Amino acid sequence: MTDTPPDRLALDPRSPFHDAAAIDRGVGVRFNGVERDNVEEYSVGEGWIRVQVGRSRDRRGNPMTIKVKGKVEPYFHDPA
Repeated sequence: MTDTPPDRLALDPRSPFHDAAAIDRGVGVRFNGVERDNVEEYSVGEGWIRVQVGRSRDRRGNPMTIKVKGKVEPYFHDPA
């Protein structure tokens, strides 16, 4: 595995952008200079993150999310 986190990563195992190895290693996200711990998915190239909206759920029981645009800086918690 490389020292740079993936360009796009999702926590949902059904997503094609889910990477269990990167998640197990521990990926943190700095969004617009602020440390965020509630990120469900991010994309560095497109400049957005998905975060949960309170405790509301959709009809399938998944958390409701919103997409917020800005500067995304992912990093690994534990260096290799």
